[in-house]
Amino acid sequence: MQSPTEEELKESIKELSEYKNRLEKEVTTISQKLKMPQEKIKSIIHSHQELNQIKTILSKLIKQKENLTPKLK
Repeated sequence: MQSPTEEELKESIKELSEYKNRLEKEVTTISQKLKMPQEKIKSIIHSHQELNQIKTILSKLIKQKENLTPKLK
């Protein structure tokens, strides 16, 4: 399998970040409609399984991009 290019990594990071932000906003909006306290909303976001998976993947993609960048320069 071929390694992704820097541009592919940038695009993946961007799209995944946008998805994470939308998901966090959706969870927050729904929680606010349910009149949950702010601390509870933060707790829900921090324990949200899908959000945590996305954060882990984003972290790996960013590291991969950082490792790729010095090779290109």
